[in-house]
Amino acid sequence: MSRRTVAWIVIVGPLLAGLAASAAAQPAPPPETLAAQLQELRDAQQDLEYRLDEIAKAVDDVAWYQRVGDVAVIDKWRIAGPPPANEKNPTGLGAGNPVRFYTYTFVPRDRTPGEKLPMLILPHGGVHADFTTYHAHIIRELMAQGYVVVAPEFRGSTGYGRGFYELIDYGGREVDDIHASKEWALENFDFVDPARVGLIGWSHGGLIVLMETFAHPKDYACVFAGVPVSDLVQRIGYQGKSYEDDFSAKYHIGKTVSQDLAEYKRRSPVWSVEKLAIPLLIHTNTNDEDVNVIEVEHLIQALKAAGKKFEYKVYQNAPGGHSFDRMDTPLARQARREIYAFLARYLSPPRTLP
Repeated sequence: MSRRTVAWIVIVGPLLAGLAASAAAQPAPPPETLAAQLQELRDAQQDLEYRLDEIAKAVDDVAWYQRVGDVAVIDKWRIAGPPPANEKNPTGLGAGNPVRFYTYTFVPRDRTPGEKLPMLILPHGGVHADFTTYHAHIIRELMAQGYVVVAPEFRGSTGYGRGFYELIDYGGREVDDIHASKEWALENFDFVDPARVGLIGWSHGGLIVLMETFAHPKDYACVFAGVPVSDLVQRIGYQGKSYEDDFSAKYHIGKTVSQDLAEYKRRSPVWSVEKLAIPLLIHTNTNDEDVNVIEVEHLIQALKAAGKKFEYKVYQNAPGGHSFDRMDTPLARQARREIYAFLARYLSPPRTLP
C-alpha cells in the first residue's frame, strides 16, 4: 500500500465518515453543494499528496548520509536551468526567469588532492520521481571507482511541491536542466576532468541521457542507457489511458498523440538516432514490466538503420524485470560490472571494483 493511500485512509477517510454521519442526521444538501464539498476533499487529498512527497524527500536526504556518507562527500545545491516551457503569465512579474532546482553531488572521500577525476551525470527515472537512496549501492560502487557523480532533481521531480511538479517538460527542458547541472559542476569542481564526463541513466533517465547526448555530443565521452524509454508514441500505445492522461495534462504536453504526433516524436530518442556521435551502451530485458522490450528494440533497430556503431545487450527474462540490473543480486552486479567496464574504457577512473 502506497504512502498516499495510507494518508487517504488515515486523514481523509474519517472526514468522509463524518460527512456521511452528518448527512444521515440532516436533510440532503442540494447537488451543487455536494459537488463543491467533494471537490474540496479532492483538493485536500491532492495537497496532502504533495506534502507527503516533501516529507519523504526530507527523510531520504538524511538517509543519504547514513547510507553512503562514509565513502562520499555529499552535498545538495540549488542551481538554475532555462525558464519554464510554458509560462502561466508570459507578461507577468518574473516571467522568463530561470527554473531553480536542486542537484546532488557525490565526491569520493578518498580523493587525492590535485588529482583530476572523471564525472558521471546520473538523472533519475520516472515520469515524476526523484533521486532516492534506491541508488545508494550504485553510488557506493561509483565512489569505489573514483567517479564524481552529479544527480540533478530536474523540473517535474517529486518532493518539491505542486508548482515544481507541474513544471515538467518530459524530453524537453528537463534535458536542458541536465546540461545546466553538468556545466555548473565543471565551473565549481576544479578537480573534474572536463574531457572525462559521461552520462548514465535508467528508464526515463535513460531517455534523458540519450536526448542530452544527441543535443551536446561534444560534451561527453560516452553514455549508458538502461531500459530506456525510447518512443513515447509506442509507449502510450501499450501503457493505456492513464499514461496518456499524464502526458496530455494541461501543465504537461497538453495534447494527445493523435492531436500532435510530431511533438511526441520530438521528445522520443528513437526519432533522433542520426545525432549519435559518442560511444553508447544499451541494456534491456525481455520481461521488463515497465519499458517493454519492443520499445528498446525499436531504438536498436533505428540505430542500426542509421549506420551507428554502438553496443547493446538484450537480457532474456532476467529476474527483476525493469530493475534487473539495479538490484542486489549476482546477475545485477555482473550486469553493472559490464556497464562499469564500458564506462572505464572512455573515462579512465582511478580504480576498478575489487
